[in-house]
Amino acid sequence: GGTMKRRAGEWEKELKKKKLLEELGENRLPYLTPADADFHQLWKTKYSKLIFRKSDTVPEELHQMVQESFLILQEHNCFFQDLVRIKGKDFLTPVSRILIGNPGCTYKYLNTRLFTVPWPTEGYDIKYCSPQIHDACKALMRLNDYLHIEAVKALQGQNLFETKEIKDTTVIDREQSFATSLTEQGSVSKDQSGVCVPEDDRSLENRTSYNLTLLNYMDPLQMLYLKQEPYFGMGNMAVSWHHDENLVERSVVAVYSYSCEDSAVEEGNKQELKGRDPAVWHVGLKVAWDIETPGLAIPLHQGDIYLMLDDLNMTHQHCVLAGLSPRFSSTHRVADSSRGTLEYILGQCEVALQNLQTDSDSMALSLKSLEAAVVKQVEEIHNEVEFEWLRQFWFQGKRYLKCTDWWLKPMAKLEEFWRKMEIMTSLVLSEVRKEQQIEEQRNETVSCFLLLLKERQKLRKEWTAR
Repeated sequence: GGTMKRRAGEWEKELKKKKLLEELGENRLPYLTPADADFHQLWKTKYSKLIFRKSDTVPEELHQMVQESFLILQEHNCFFQDLVRIKGKDFLTPVSRILIGNPGCTYKYLNTRLFTVPWPTEGYDIKYCSPQIHDACKALMRLNDYLHIEAVKALQGQNLFETKEIKDTTVIDREQSFATSLTEQGSVSKDQSGVCVPEDDRSLENRTSYNLTLLNYMDPLQMLYLKQEPYFGMGNMAVSWHHDENLVERSVVAVYSYSCEDSAVEEGNKQELKGRDPAVWHVGLKVAWDIETPGLAIPLHQGDIYLMLDDLNMTHQHCVLAGLSPRFSSTHRVADSSRGTLEYILGQCEVALQNLQTDSDSMALSLKSLEAAVVKQVEEIHNEVEFEWLRQFWFQGKRYLKCTDWWLKPMAKLEEFWRKMEIMTSLVLSEVRKEQQIEEQRNETVSCFLLLLKERQKLRKEWTAR
């Protein structure tokens, strides 16, 4: 209920903003780039929870491993455009993606569930389609470990500043040149919503232990059409304004950017342009539902890294502005795994199947209980297995087989459980028809049972249409 109310409120704000922009006409809201005089001050006061690391702060060996892994995955055709659902309509994403992470982990965005290609994890038997894909996944796991350490440092630095245990000289240091200020950004101003709460090591670990990375690839010159950034006039967008979904609350998002720049792009950088250089990739930021604070457009070059700390992903929105060259990125997240892991859904299946029993003599199947609450729980799990897992997995075809067959056995197991739950649905129908059932109990069971069957029928029609 709270989520729905929040979304309704955000939708209302968005409508108001769109109306305002229509009134503005061509007079877009202002935004700043590093070339603007007020850029650093704006960053410090309104965007201080964005941390930037220039490429020369990252070990060269790691750059080489990660960039090679991008190219290997591309050569093996492992990047795919996702079919996502927005307001009841399906759209192909302009960006191609692949999810890599902990075995059995998934990530859901815009009603599409992605399943991880597992990175090499101790204790798991993972067979890759080629040694190169194994090496690529291992390199991204190394990057993940590196970014985890960087995220912990950044949060610790933020906490030190918030509790005023940091010396004033460090605050003065933050007024340095663009390169320094980008690298050292991390002060939190009174204007930001963050209030200092002392954190223990466990909290830091929970908010920085990345369980997956969503890799992105796009070549802007191959796109027939790219949406224009609507509020500030920042130019072509690869990814529209959004908050990242399905994350552990206040967890850090870390992004490694690799744009395949050439001399033409470098030349474009030297030109004195008003606004952002359209040849160079940028990350755009704005304060959510705020029409007064200028936005930021920050250039991204080969091997640059940025981190979104604490509640920045909730209080702000970000977009990706396309340059001219192809670009890869690795976006590391602490995905909310409360309902998104293989372990979770197998556990749910076990709960449901506890209501199914087999006669030791006739081997006939029957239900232990027809209580409405028990039937409701089983049928909800039935729907979850079918629509959140099986259909989501097979809807995307055999894309994962280009990397590994790891998910085939778990999916076969889930299908086996789903078939048993189909039998359980039939047994409920048989039982409620019997006259010896107490009418009041039967009516209660039928009432909740029919609601879930109608939901199942509706969803099956939708998936068939897709």
